[in-house]
Amino acid sequence: MPANSPPPDGSLVPELDGLRAEIRKHPSNAWATDCGYEPIYTASPGAKVVLIGQAPGKQAQESRVPWNDASGIKLREWLAVTDDEFYDPDRIALLPMDFYYPGKGSHGDLPPRPGFAPLWHPRLLRLMPELRLTVLIGNYAQQHYLGSGAKKNLTETVRAHRDYAPTRIPLVHPSPLNFRWHAKNPWFATDVVPALQALVAAAIRGGDGEGDN
Repeated sequence: MPANSPPPDGSLVPELDGLRAEIRKHPSNAWATDCGYEPIYTASPGAKVVLIGQAPGKQAQESRVPWNDASGIKLREWLAVTDDEFYDPDRIALLPMDFYYPGKGSHGDLPPRPGFAPLWHPRLLRLMPELRLTVLIGNYAQQHYLGSGAKKNLTETVRAHRDYAPTRIPLVHPSPLNFRWHAKNPWFATDVVPALQALVAAAIRGGDGEGDN
């Protein structure tokens, strides 16, 4: 086995459990632990798709269920997956840029903490060796994971989704508050969503996704 390869799957679950405990105990998350907050994410050695969003909303934080709101309903429609598939960590991992609700700002929720994802994501992703597709939801995830490969703004990055296939696809956030963006960009529903559904189906159910030919 190469030096950087993950250990066999049988040993990954205890590592994931230990990492979750480490996240809870980390000094940077003491404020969340004091509030009774749990880190809101899902991960499994068998995950085929990882969804990387911004940070859990207040409802998700309080219910301890990620994407437990209208945005989650819309996201599952875009993905063409059932609730059971969406919340099955052996199919889909849910890994936001911050695992805790950041609080309310003057224009919606506050952004994820900038140092959070670099600290925890690489360690979690290493323990998910079966990943085939990364879905990057919103500007924070796209800037972090695409870097200089991102276009001049979120709209252009999402429009250029074929540039990142078949292993990655960028999306706009599924918040109902983005209805004006969708009205201005009807190509998202006719072009990006079908491509997304094909990639997800290929990753979690088998078959040919866009860009595999």
